[in-house]
Amino acid sequence: MGSSFEGIFIVVLVLYAATIVFPCWRIISRTGLPGALGLLALIPLVNLILLWVLAFIDWPALKKTGTANV
Repeated sequence: MGSSFEGIFIVVLVLYAATIVFPCWRIISRTGLPGALGLLALIPLVNLILLWVLAFIDWPALKKTGTANV
């Protein structure tokens, strides 16, 4: 079947994905958007587009509190 390196690779891959997705999920959910958008951080180039979109949109969480977006 497979070698033990495949199992180690899968564990490392899952840990890497968790260290990327978890913070992105938290950050995006604090902006007032669905946290599941954090999964897009795993897709190359889409993660950069997501970063640019987050940088320039009006965050729904700020609209609810009445805080001006700078």
